[in-house]
Amino acid sequence: MSSAAEAVRRLPVELDRDRFLRQLLRELAGTLQEVVGLDQASGFVSIVGQKIGDRLNEEYRSGLRAKALTREQVAQVLVDLKRRIQGDFYVIEESDDKLVLGNRACPFGELVKDRQALCMMTSNVFGVITAENLGYARVVIEESIAQGHAGCRVVVHLKPPLDDDAPAGQEYFKG
Repeated sequence: MSSAAEAVRRLPVELDRDRFLRQLLRELAGTLQEVVGLDQASGFVSIVGQKIGDRLNEEYRSGLRAKALTREQVAQVLVDLKRRIQGDFYVIEESDDKLVLGNRACPFGELVKDRQALCMMTSNVFGVITAENLGYARVVIEESIAQGHAGCRVVVHLKPPLDDDAPAGQEYFKG
């Protein structure tokens, strides 16, 4: 190896495939937010999240040999899928009405800051898996690392709202 190649190889450049892909997604989300606005950018990310949610739902159902997951299994699947991609989600509350999850670490790491459109990935994956197994989901991201909070708080409502005073969120229905 030449001395120039060796010198370049030893540079303290923080780059590997994972970091590169997270930076790519950050810049893509940022560009979308700047060009078409947060709502439209979130819509584009939602489409991707829907497809990923469908695929993950099938993988977990197949792995658990279940035609449909129970509420407890759904909660554990949501935590597990985030764990596998280096998130740190945990169940705060589980009831017939809702699942409340907390998170201490975003899979996108520090690169998620100011890229709220990326939160639609969580909303869609959680919403698709929940609705496909339990019939309905309305996902409300009350706090997020992307918005500057220390962690995330995600509420997955399992029943449609009975009044107009329900917190805003993304609704998902069984396909």
